[in-house]
Parts: sequence; structure tokens; C-alpha cells
Amino acid sequence: MLKLFTAHNSICTQKVLLTLIEKGLPWTADYVDLFNNEQYRPEYLKLNPKGVVPTLIHEGHAIVESTLICEYLDQTFPQPSLVPASAFERAQMRRWSKHIDEGVFEATREISFSAMFRDKMNGMTQEQRNGRFRNIGDPGRRARMISTYELGCGSPFVEQGIFAFDKLFGEMEACLLDGRPWLVGQNFSLADINVIPFAARLDYLAILDVWIKERPLIAAWWQKAKSRPSFSGAIANLLKEDQIRSMAEAGNRIKSEIAGKHAEVVKARQSALGAAA
Repeated sequence: MLKLFTAHNSICTQKVLLTLIEKGLPWTADYVDLFNNEQYRPEYLKLNPKGVVPTLIHEGHAIVESTLICEYLDQTFPQPSLVPASAFERAQMRRWSKHIDEGVFEATREISFSAMFRDKMNGMTQEQRNGRFRNIGDPGRRARMISTYELGCGSPFVEQGIFAFDKLFGEMEACLLDGRPWLVGQNFSLADINVIPFAARLDYLAILDVWIKERPLIAAWWQKAKSRPSFSGAIANLLKEDQIRSMAEAGNRIKSEIAGKHAEVVKARQSALGAAA
């Protein structure tokens, strides 16, 4: 039996859940309360030294990093396959994974923090906040969190996140121009699974349209993605009404700032392209 350490509304866990459901695999869940720092318990850190979710346990082994977990599941349980057959298409699939792992993940964390979790930390004492910052072992991640807490949408890391999403969605729109239904051709794959939870977070924050209102091919892709049963099972049905309402309210509070900064990002990109022409 597969065991998955997860957390409520964890985007990276949603990637793994999408994979499990698409492949029809059974699993048991062990929930980790991130806001109460359960991810830093010594027994959990032995499984996942970074102190993050998800962690998959299979045959006595711990597998970490959501992208690697998804590929592990596809290799271990090959049918139905979520990985393209050709080497070229597999490379394209992993290109979308790299987009997520090397920019979009942090972008989502910073934008989500500025929208939702910043208010929660405002309700803490200074000692509690400092303790939470101290628990972040990675100095770079700690700096990003402190900046986003102190500056909100004014943090340069939020601006970087807005740019990362614009780059992702720009390449997606160009990719879909040839009429393909999914990111790597005709078949739904781990490429789509890697992107779906991150688009979903922006959608639940009511700010996805900032990036895709003028990108109709992504809008069509998104409607197809949301209609899959795995989306309901891995994301929509696991969210409570108060979570959905809270995300929408939080996103709407920062939407005008995000839209304004996105317009600046687009203008800067167009200026750079014009200068290079």
C-alpha cells in the first residue's frame, strides 16, 4: 500500500494526488499540519530532510520531491502511462516540470503568502513569527518569506513570481497554437499534471485571469483540465467551502496590485523585445 504524507491545500501534494487518481492507485494519507510546524518533527525530518510535503512511502522507502514522486509512480505502475512514448516528447514533458520547479513553485508560494498567510502571521506575536522564521532552514527561503511578510505585494519576490507566471503562460499559449489539446500533444501527461495545481491556486485566488484573459488557448486548456475527474478528486472535492471563500477573498484584496505589477512586467518585456529588434 502507498502512504502519502500530505497537507491540506498543498499544491505539490495535489500533483501527486492527480497522478494517483489518473492511474487508479489506492493510497492512505497521513496529514501534516504545516502551520503548527509538524513538518519539523524529528521523525518526519528523517523521511524528508527539507521538512516539506509530500513524502511517499512505498515498500519501506521514502520518495520525496513531487515531480520525482510522480515519475516514480508512473515507472512503478506503468499502466495507464502518463509519460509520452518518444524521447523527444519526454524531454518536452520535463521542460514543463522544470518551469514549475525552477520558478513557478516559488512564484506560487510568494503570491499565496502575500494573499493569505501574511494575515495569519499578523495575528501572531513577534516571538511566534520569529520562531516560524527560525524554523526555515534554507536562508534563501527565509529571506523570501520575511520580505513577503514585510512588504506584501511590494516584495521583489512577488514581482519575480508575476514574471515567472507570465513566462510560463506565454510559452503555454505558443505551444498550444498548433491545435494540440494537451501540453505534449494528444495525450494528457505529467506535463499537464505539473501545471494544473499552480493554475488552480491562481484560479481559487480569483487572479488567474490577470494572466490568461488574453490567452484563449490556455483558457480552453484550463476548462478541459478542470473537467477531468482527477481534478475533482485531487483538488476541488478536498477543499472546504470556507477555504474556497477565504482564498477568493484574499486574492481579491491583492488583485489590483497584482494586475498593476503584471502590466509593468508586460511593458518591460515588450520594451526589451523592441530594443533587441
